Amino acid sequence: MTLLGRATPAVEPAPHPLRTRPFRLLFTGRALSLLGDAVIPAALALAVLEATGSTSALALVLACSMVPKLLLLPLGGVVADRFAARSVALAMDLVRCLTQLLVGIQLLSGTPTLWVIAAVEVAGGAAGAFAMPTSAPLVKGTVPAPGLQRANAAMGVAHSASRVGGPALAGALIWTVGPGWAFILDAASFAVSAALLCAVRVDRVTTPRRPLLADLREGWHEVRSRDWYWTSLIGHSAWNGAAAVLMTLGPAVALDRLGGKATWVLFLQVGAIGLLLGSLAADRLHPRRPILAANLGLATYALPLVLLATAAPAPLTIAAYGLAQAGLGFLSPVWETAVQRAVPAHALARVTSYDWLLSLAAMPLGYALAPLAASAWGPEVPLLAAALVVGGCCLGTGLVPGVRRFGADRGCEAPRTAD
Repeated sequence: MTLLGRATPAVEPAPHPLRTRPFRLLFTGRALSLLGDAVIPAALALAVLEATGSTSALALVLACSMVPKLLLLPLGGVVADRFAARSVALAMDLVRCLTQLLVGIQLLSGTPTLWVIAAVEVAGGAAGAFAMPTSAPLVKGTVPAPGLQRANAAMGVAHSASRVGGPALAGALIWTVGPGWAFILDAASFAVSAALLCAVRVDRVTTPRRPLLADLREGWHEVRSRDWYWTSLIGHSAWNGAAAVLMTLGPAVALDRLGGKATWVLFLQVGAIGLLLGSLAADRLHPRRPILAANLGLATYALPLVLLATAAPAPLTIAAYGLAQAGLGFLSPVWETAVQRAVPAHALARVTSYDWLLSLAAMPLGYALAPLAASAWGPEVPLLAAALVVGGCCLGTGLVPGVRRFGADRGCEAPRTAD
């Protein structure tokens, strides 16, 4: 095509974020640490049960990791906004490298001590509270705005792939060299991630130093001033609570009514594949109403809950769980991209810390209430109740004006300085 006798230059598509050095380094480090973390749940459960023979001890260790994470997440958001996100993430990688190394050494010694493992999990949980809010600023600081969704989709694919391959790697390590080496591997992944972060150049916004409470209040103001954000958080929290109910009651339903252990293993594996496919779809699909589309996809989690409660045929239930997990895989990159574009960069870590806080806090509630309700009324009641809550909350966001109006081109950029 010509204009006034001159050729109109073709618009070159933006390169994939993985072709840029800063994001490629960040992605590699995060992918390795995700894979390392994926082997830990099975290794930790087996190690604690072998050392103590007590499920109560395992619950204590898990609580030692979760409680400090929940308590410190808002503070972690303040720190990530106030200081360089890269520096905070680097420090936390080193802390988690040390904590996993200590647990690994304890297990390899042959005489692990419960209080040592519990204390190390407290430190690891606290480090996680400061590390998690750095994720959004790191992606936003290494990727130009047009490439944010593709970058977040790549991160989602890495997370999904670790969910697929992590359990298999954990099993191989546990059965060949023992659970202690799983922790050594995780420590090594954090060490490599820290080394790669040293080479990453991250753009950041300079945030003025103010009292801690003022920073916390500003972060909460950024949350509640956006109806699309805080109403979506209710839906996301409902999803996490429902997921806890499913993970608590689903295995027993599968064993009793759906064909046994093999059905439950296939159920989880199809879910992991669905999560991966949803992340891949987010790299290609750019809905005009991203928040609405993502929340509607998340509402599909009600389907496997209803099918489990009604003892539907196993193939249908498994397929529904794969679809629901695909909805989650699609939501994560789309949601993170929308937040990174719309929230001012100087408050991004604090805003996302509240997201993590509400989502994680809902899971212990689901774990606690599901067995109590099942023992009183049978598993059908809590499963159907969870389906009603997650479906109602996620579909209900479609009634919120901000959710319906939120467009893919909405964003908020602030001047950046190099970190």
